Amino acid sequence: MPKDKTENHEKIVAAALQEFLDHGFADASMRRIAAACDLSASGLYKHFPSKEEMFAALVDPAIEGLMELFREVETEYAKGLPLPDESNSVAGRWETKSETVRAIEYIYDHADAFKLIICKSQGTRYENFTHEMAKLEEEVTERYMQTLARTGVKIRQIRKEEFHLLVTSQVEAIFQVVIHDFSREEALHYAKTLEQFFLPGWKALFGL
Repeated sequence: MPKDKTENHEKIVAAALQEFLDHGFADASMRRIAAACDLSASGLYKHFPSKEEMFAALVDPAIEGLMELFREVETEYAKGLPLPDESNSVAGRWETKSETVRAIEYIYDHADAFKLIICKSQGTRYENFTHEMAKLEEEVTERYMQTLARTGVKIRQIRKEEFHLLVTSQVEAIFQVVIHDFSREEALHYAKTLEQFFLPGWKALFGL
């Protein structure tokens, strides 16, 4: 019996993924998912209490992994902070970071989950995902710049409203590869293009 339950669960997950990819969360049908698994609707609800929980089960692991990558990058930035007499090297150290490439590699390692999050999540708590990611990026960048300033690096101040818009535009630009169905190769090329576009601008704005 445990084996049958596991097999049914795997069938449900696969059918749910396809249903959400085909129809989006709002128009997805629990009845169609159940039929695809040869289950009754009541049998389906024994595995997932709601459509929302089913969607969450498909995307939460990918989101948690992205957050872990985000924390790793922040830690690496902190380790690379210059000493007070090394302030001239900070711009070069920033340039060596390839967080955009790493983020897009991760996104494409979990392509179906991010397709759901970015393109199919209307009506769920994930529909503002890129906005939440932009807020997080703002907070991390602000902490980094404040720490740089404490080490003696001169940081030019940017209007908060402008900073918000610029960070949001960069984060949304990353996820455009999902919306436009770029191949992995195309997306990684685009990641390098984004870095070439944004890094000089950020350095100039902050005076680095």
